[in-house]
Amino acid sequence: MSKTIVIVGYGPGISTGVAETFGARGFNVALVGRTKERLDAGVADLAAKNITAAAFVADAGKPEAIKGAIAAARERFGGITAIHWNAYGGPTGDFLTQGVEGTFDVAIHGLLAAVAEALPDLKAAGDGAVLVTNGAFGDLDANIDGFAVQSGNAALALANAAKKKLVGLLIQRLKPEGIHVGEVMIAGQIKGTAWAANNPNAIEPATVGEAFYKLYTERADNYARLS
Repeated sequence: MSKTIVIVGYGPGISTGVAETFGARGFNVALVGRTKERLDAGVADLAAKNITAAAFVADAGKPEAIKGAIAAARERFGGITAIHWNAYGGPTGDFLTQGVEGTFDVAIHGLLAAVAEALPDLKAAGDGAVLVTNGAFGDLDANIDGFAVQSGNAALALANAAKKKLVGLLIQRLKPEGIHVGEVMIAGQIKGTAWAANNPNAIEPATVGEAFYKLYTERADNYARLS
């Protein structure tokens, strides 16, 4: 029986590493994101590596759209084995003057919608998994808080902290269903992204992909951290 991973928030970097790592192990790969051109390019790149993939356009911050994309991936590939939540979003700037409206749309509402829609498949798979990318802005650390405020990323820091708690709650909720929940915390820059353009020590996307695959296969740990 074939396996399928749905990657929400596809782009260069982390999700490319996850798509290639799981695809190389025989997974079908469903790419979800807002930009059709980027998704189509991703499908073509994966096809060149003999990985079966398909694109599904949806906004990760809109629960009904995400549910629709999950349903479409199910129709295309059959049962879903794993969800990889790599999407992030929210306002930037001074959180006191600009507010934080929409901060939890992607990190909380979208993720919950994806898990809820895929839940029957994840249970039926026998080795179903929810795999979540998170960032170190969510750490409870005064230095990180200071940098988040100075860089205009306070809303992202709030979203990451909330997502960390949600991962813990999902671990408790889904463990009795036989579904493994894993989070990889990224405390650094990822090669291939704009942020890492001048960083020779940036993390390789394949390293992230392997970290997620280890969480999925070994199922002993729920958390990994890369820096």
